Amino acid sequence: MPFELSLLAVPKSVPELRHHLRHHSFDVRLCVSELVTNVIDHVGEGTPVTVRVLPTDTGGTRVEVTDPDPRALPVLLHAATTDESGRGLALLGACARRWGVEAGADRKTVWFELTAPDQESVT
Repeated sequence: MPFELSLLAVPKSVPELRHHLRHHSFDVRLCVSELVTNVIDHVGEGTPVTVRVLPTDTGGTRVEVTDPDPRALPVLLHAATTDESGRGLALLGACARRWGVEAGADRKTVWFELTAPDQESVT
């Protein structure tokens, strides 16, 4: 079922967003929390964002987080064990089947896709 919510990226909006997504998987809630937190940290507190959760053709889930700053692109860091930050995109990469960024003239959308639970492979 598609879901869309516009909100301001402030710390209290993250748990509220997770509550709105309570019927979605833990990975959806975790990864979208990381992306909204990245907006707070790297674009600025109070930035308007739109979160969309969409089904994929293969039964998985696509999540998109759009903000109005096309210049603040996410960067995958290699955090040391003593670093207090820098793991958000690594976590996203570990959970998601794939992820990326679509930049426009006046916005960017960071998205990720998760496979359907019955499509996950066991290694």
